[in-house]
This record gives sequence, structure tokens and C-alpha cells, in this order.
Amino acid sequence: MEEGDSAIKVASAPLRAAGLEITETDEGVVVYEQSRGRVHALNSSAAVILELCDGTRDTIGIAVELADLFGLPEPPVSLVEDCVAALDREGLVVHPPGS
Repeated sequence: MEEGDSAIKVASAPLRAAGLEITETDEGVVVYEQSRGRVHALNSSAAVILELCDGTRDTIGIAVELADLFGLPEPPVSLVEDCVAALDREGLVVHPPGS
């Protein structure tokens, strides 16, 4: 991935990839990626961020939503950007054209 591509993906509205089976556990969430037969364990923060990746908000919007949900004084933009980048690397989110 080119350095510029990362900035474009962060600014886009990420969307959960199709074909994911998501199961809640006591420790967080287990995501089964059917297309590649892979299992991913997400902590509770990453699970909420993945849930908010519905294609309607960019990473800043996700961070604002997290701040509202958890009563944070500031939106955790850096945390969300890092998490979305990791979810992207693992194939759990996509960035539809025009998002």
C-alpha cells in the first residue's frame, strides 16, 4: 500500500466486510471470516469500532460516536484510525468507492 492510500482509507467511510460471522464472548468478540477460513479475536474496543464500520461515517465520525457512547472528553481519533487500519489489514473492513 502506498503512503497516500492509507490517508485515503482513513478518510473514507469503512464498511464491515461481507461474510463475517460475529460472536460475542466474555472477553470481546470472535469474528469468523468465511471467505478465508480465518478467526479473529477482537477486544471490546475493536468490536465496537467494527460495529460502527457501517459505511455511514468516516474514522472521525466513528471516534465522535465512541466519545458519545463512553462519555469520553475527546474523540479517540488516533485509536480509531489505528484500529480501522488493523481491521483493514485483516480484511474485516472494506472501503467502498465514493465513501
